[in-house]
Amino acid sequence: MTGQADDHVGAVPTGPTPPHTGAARADRSGEPVEVDSAGRASLSVEARVRPSKEPLLSLELVDVLRANASTMTTRALGSMEHELPWFTDLSAEQRSWITLVARSGIDGFLEWVQHRRPRPGDRFDALSVFSAAPSALTGDVSLHQTVELVRTTVEAVEQALTEFIPEPEQALTHLAILTYSREVAFAAAEVYARAAEARGAWDARLEALVVDSIVRAEGAETVMSRASAFGWQHTAQVCVVVGSSDGTPSRLPDLRRRARRSGLDCLVASQGERLILVIGGPTLINETAAIAAVSDLAEFFGPGHIVVGPPVASLAQAASSARAAISGLRAAVAWPEGDRVVSAAELLPERALAGDGHARRALVQDVYAPLVEAGGDLLITCVTFLDHGSSVEATGRALFVHANTVRYRLKRIQEVTGYSANDARDAYVLRLAITLGRLARP
Repeated sequence: MTGQADDHVGAVPTGPTPPHTGAARADRSGEPVEVDSAGRASLSVEARVRPSKEPLLSLELVDVLRANASTMTTRALGSMEHELPWFTDLSAEQRSWITLVARSGIDGFLEWVQHRRPRPGDRFDALSVFSAAPSALTGDVSLHQTVELVRTTVEAVEQALTEFIPEPEQALTHLAILTYSREVAFAAAEVYARAAEARGAWDARLEALVVDSIVRAEGAETVMSRASAFGWQHTAQVCVVVGSSDGTPSRLPDLRRRARRSGLDCLVASQGERLILVIGGPTLINETAAIAAVSDLAEFFGPGHIVVGPPVASLAQAASSARAAISGLRAAVAWPEGDRVVSAAELLPERALAGDGHARRALVQDVYAPLVEAGGDLLITCVTFLDHGSSVEATGRALFVHANTVRYRLKRIQEVTGYSANDARDAYVLRLAITLGRLARP
């Protein structure tokens, strides 16, 4: 029994040896190999991720491909002309740049396969493919068109390679093409992303320059030429809006989109703590319409008043609207009870007291002068009415006229000036306008 047991223990199994999960051995090339539970062998993780400097193709095959690089480029361009309808609409210069990019991509691929075998983790500078063309080409050829160009070129090269490469080498070569084309596609996206960022930064600087030209009241031709370069379309009904900035420049694109959805052209610039908005459109026919349009955009401003300058006939005259709006914003602190969105005209008294000469002249010319020119004792009636606490009876007794006569004259005052002496705010405007008018008399 003891001998039998010893024989059994020391016996060598005659059947197949079961696989050992995770066991490592070396293949014929010397690379470490792992064996899974099903007995399948694969390269170890170390071997898979370690870059190899061995050439993908033999030098003889690479030389053959290099000799046929022009043929592959010609075939790629032929495929572009046949499959891409928009390609033939490009100018000769633009097609020549695309030819250079295609040839650069093919040469880059051949250089890559000569020195590296495609393994996970291998990287190369795919941006160099597009360095042959000027950056301005991104403005003539869209990203979608560039992707079509890359796809067409890859398909043409794949088809050509099958003619020059033996069948055993084709599978690995196609893998290399896929890896290379993927990196080229990502590089194309990066090129266009950088171009978009550069254009966005340039557009923002140009937009700020146009707004600054309006605020500084530079020549009309200068303003119009800069605005047209930015894409300004409307030539009538423009007003300038000024308010505080909320400190988040990232919201300005949303402001532009909201304005354009409302049918308005829009220029916007942030100047320190101040946000300046220039809007234009056929709906801005008066201050009431302008205030309604701006009220829809109020959420993009910071706290405090938003002052709307008077609508003007064109962008060339927008400097006067900007001047009134900026003056109104400075003076709005004196009327905190006013609406958040307020017109510069409603702030004429505060602007005049703050030293705005244009506001003083507007009060004299638009309020005081019409009262004097209208005659009919409108000026003396207005003064007497305000002096007697807005009492019709007291005013009638002071002027020795009937109360109905006073009421008629008050109605005429409102028709002539646009302000009602019975309203506390309007009475304040009338009083200040009369004071300034008397001071301005020679």
